[in-house]
Amino acid sequence: MKKAVLIFASLSLWCGGQAKEWTLQECIDYALANNLTVLQRSNDAFQAENELTAAKDAVLPTLSAQGQQSWNFGRGLTASNTYADRNTMNFGVNVGLNLPLFQGLQTVRQIKYQRTYLSAMLENLESAKDDIALQVMAQYLQVLYSQEMEEIARSQAELTAEELNRRQALLDVGRIPEADMLDAKSQDAQARMQYVTAQNDTRLALLDLSQLLRLETAEDFTIVKPDEPLPQLRDPRQVYESAMSINHSVLAGRKQVEAAGDQIKVAQTGWIPKLSFSAGLGSNYYKISGMPNEKFGEQFKNNFAQYVGLNLNIPIFDAFQTRNSVRRAKVNRLSTELNFEAASDNLFKSIQQSYYQAVGARERHSAAEVAVTSSEASLEAVKERYGLGRATAVEFDNAKNQYVKALSERAQSKFELLLRAKVLDFYATGR
Repeated sequence: MKKAVLIFASLSLWCGGQAKEWTLQECIDYALANNLTVLQRSNDAFQAENELTAAKDAVLPTLSAQGQQSWNFGRGLTASNTYADRNTMNFGVNVGLNLPLFQGLQTVRQIKYQRTYLSAMLENLESAKDDIALQVMAQYLQVLYSQEMEEIARSQAELTAEELNRRQALLDVGRIPEADMLDAKSQDAQARMQYVTAQNDTRLALLDLSQLLRLETAEDFTIVKPDEPLPQLRDPRQVYESAMSINHSVLAGRKQVEAAGDQIKVAQTGWIPKLSFSAGLGSNYYKISGMPNEKFGEQFKNNFAQYVGLNLNIPIFDAFQTRNSVRRAKVNRLSTELNFEAASDNLFKSIQQSYYQAVGARERHSAAEVAVTSSEASLEAVKERYGLGRATAVEFDNAKNQYVKALSERAQSKFELLLRAKVLDFYATGR
């Protein structure tokens, strides 16, 4: 089955001989279907469902049948109180029924505990899906950022190559010194090296995303580049209030606290008496060598017996086992409460950090937009002045580097703003 899924995924990458471009939602869906952590949480939920079924089945009666066959050889005591060599054979069958009438509320409370525990496991499963979705989202944006940085590096390399050709023409007519030409060659080599580095960063980012999706290879793996406007930021207080009611990690923590409370009640049933009903029927056949014996059918008919009974178990002293179980359950509840409080605090911190990081990124992006516009105009002016011999090569290189730096700052702040805003949206809406 796994092989078939992988083959289908590989085939789906191709359409008309071209590699398929993955959208963000497609990446998330594929990761959720193949991620090992999600599969493990799904197995935990399935196991909890089995435990709930077992708890419900505990109210059912048990019915069993037994058969026995034995032989005795050697000397034995006779009816006349003497010993003689006798061989005996005994065969018997019986059927027994046991019905729990009152188990000290243990079964009822165990069912309630298992039902709550199952709910917690299902929320854990959804929480694992949320974590994977956030990881895919972050890595997807990292790929987009790397691609934009690669594009900036490519533009820088083209600009440097163009400048190298222009300086060569100026050198040929004696308009610039040879030192400017050597500097241009150095700048061109550095720009080409930065472009190669940016290409490798993009490949590594795509590799990380493909591995997160558990694809067999990152070859021909590409993603869609959406044209998204800069997002509006949500109020962090409203995001937190919404997350506390819909976030699966929070819901799982609440269910675990509730289940821990139910576990205390289950442990306390060890102090309550228990009553059960039993019934059965059976017969046997007995044979003694050297003596007359009734026929098998006659003995089975004559020895046929039935019984019914009630069994009451009143706990008086169990070596403090119940007390210790209750104490352990209370300690476990305290641990789950502390874990829930820690998870709530971490969620609040994460939302606050994402919001203020988004605010900072938005402000940096606004400043970077101004810097890009001014540095681009400055570069064009210095280029023109340098062509007329009114600016030095150092001034031109500084203007070019300031322009590239502004482009990089704008790209970095843009994608950080997108990521933090998506995180806030995810916490607020659950998607």
